Amino acid sequence: MSLNKQTKNFVVATIGTTPITVPLTAKFQHTPAFVYFVVANGIVSLHNLVMIAMDILGHKFHNRGLQLALIAVLDTMALALASSGDGAATAMAELGRNGNSHAKWNKICDKFEAYCNRGGGALIASFIGLILLLIVTVMSINKLLKLNRN
Repeated sequence: MSLNKQTKNFVVATIGTTPITVPLTAKFQHTPAFVYFVVANGIVSLHNLVMIAMDILGHKFHNRGLQLALIAVLDTMALALASSGDGAATAMAELGRNGNSHAKWNKICDKFEAYCNRGGGALIASFIGLILLLIVTVMSINKLLKLNRN
């Protein structure tokens, strides 16, 4: 999503038989929800890298219960952040694809198809990542519960 942009020339006027065109660009930075989506996914990706490092170096910690509790809490926070970013971007993507006739907001996906298709691909990839993060979060909470039973 962070590299998603498309520029097209549109006819804005015609003088005689000569069309006057202007280039218009659709960028993810033009939509705050897409910026939030990119930042949220970046933070969650950083969280995942830190969790991988903690797993590799985790045997050096003496308090395994505290470490697992911290991981479960951070995983849940990352899950909430990723979910909110996906929701915000999905709402804007739907608006871009269909518009909103009540608010007089026109759809843009009929004009910037490649931009919308790449954004949709980013959303699908992010939702797959969200499902995987949910599975990992459930696994970390389950591991914490098993440790508390013993």
